[in-house]
Amino acid sequence: MDTQVLAPVQPPQREHRFSFTGTGAEYFRIWIVNLVLTILTLGIFSAWAKVRRLQYFYRNTHLADSSFDYHGSPIAILKGRIIGFVLFAAYSVAAQISPLLWLCVLLLIGGIMPYLLATSFRFRFYNSSYRGLRFGFSGSVKGAYGVFLGLPIATLFTAYLLAPFTHHRIKAYQHNNTRFGQASFGFTATEGSFYRAYIFAFLQFLGLMILLGVGAYLVSKGKIAHLHGENKILAFVLGAYALMILSMLLVLPYFISRIQNLIWNGTHIGGNRFSSTMTAKGLAWILVGNFVLTIVTLGFYKPFAAVRLARYHLQNMALLPTGDMNEFIAGEQQQAGAAGMETAAFFDIDVGF
Repeated sequence: MDTQVLAPVQPPQREHRFSFTGTGAEYFRIWIVNLVLTILTLGIFSAWAKVRRLQYFYRNTHLADSSFDYHGSPIAILKGRIIGFVLFAAYSVAAQISPLLWLCVLLLIGGIMPYLLATSFRFRFYNSSYRGLRFGFSGSVKGAYGVFLGLPIATLFTAYLLAPFTHHRIKAYQHNNTRFGQASFGFTATEGSFYRAYIFAFLQFLGLMILLGVGAYLVSKGKIAHLHGENKILAFVLGAYALMILSMLLVLPYFISRIQNLIWNGTHIGGNRFSSTMTAKGLAWILVGNFVLTIVTLGFYKPFAAVRLARYHLQNMALLPTGDMNEFIAGEQQQAGAAGMETAAFFDIDVGF
């Protein structure tokens, strides 16, 4: 009788959840020093402030008992800041001189911005690492012109009907061209899922607008007897603020959480996929609390708000490996070492603010 030897069944790999270990008190000390030195140096220190901020958030972001790191050069970031300042100054001055000159400068900025953005992506990813292994970005300049110039123009001429499609293509450009070591990321979210998120958020906002319109109509027709003259204007202003607050509570948290979940649930790397479970209710609690406390403290709660938001984003994310994650990382480290990495000199500018 023939016997068949069955291979042992491998237990499913557990998910690896992201976590953030930073605290508001720690980041407040970094934030206040960055703020003071940026003011004293008339903005020059902002490049060093960005590096200190990113290093704090990267190094406190953990996955599978290891943290990320950021290696960007402040000088490279300062170059980007100078370019951004020159472009903005030219735009402002041209607007004061003549409409034709303003249009020429606007076209110039639009013509070079996709190239600068592609360069900035390469800089940002190359200077990000996990377990000593750098990320990379291979998006072409031609692709950048398509998603950052061509599609936005088409979106404008279609009365923003292409906005969800454009958003999807931008994220696809970013994720499909990113790699970790030699392993490429992939993006499988669909344009239809983006359209559904946009449409539902628009319907929510439209419903709130209708409620505000009905209230404004009642006030204008004097249906509320005790409101007259300036009180009607006050009631309208309060209604507008109510709309803004309701949007923060309902529309914005839904849209942000839905889009983040779509993006990361549709992202994978080397067969390993990501998971995002953010909820609109949880995000609304964070956003509203941060907004109120930042106003009450005259802005000094801002670093605590940044930490709360980062922690919430990350605690709702996980990596679902198809095999042993340590073996995957080791394999990528070996391949990257054999293939060599690009020289950092090529990535010498970051226009991100």
